[in-house]
Amino acid sequence: QVQLVESGGGLVQPGGSLRLSCAASGRAFIFNARGWYRQAPGKQRELVATITSDSNTNYADSVKGRFTISRDNAKNTVYLQMNSLKPEDTAVYYCNAGIYYSDSYHPGGSWGQGTQVTVSS
Repeated sequence: QVQLVESGGGLVQPGGSLRLSCAASGRAFIFNARGWYRQAPGKQRELVATITSDSNTNYADSVKGRFTISRDNAKNTVYLQMNSLKPEDTAVYYCNAGIYYSDSYHPGGSWGQGTQVTVSS
């Protein structure tokens, strides 16, 4: 079983920054990649960013150039640095432990509780 705990969300003004963290434990080591997803009210959960075990990254077009995903393997933690935040970034953010192959991210079945990000003036 995999345990994932997100933190770092909050209320921020447009143009501001936040850094999310996701600490993994349990059998997370069997998954070679991590992904950050978000879900806004009334919308489907969407993939925001992924990172492989050797730190190759991919981003949704809506966050390219503004968000940066990184990982600290020694701490089993993945981060999402979010800059130049916009109101449309408002959502609950979730991390996931998954597998990256065939040029795409395949999510595992475990999810954290999520962390709320609200971008508003």
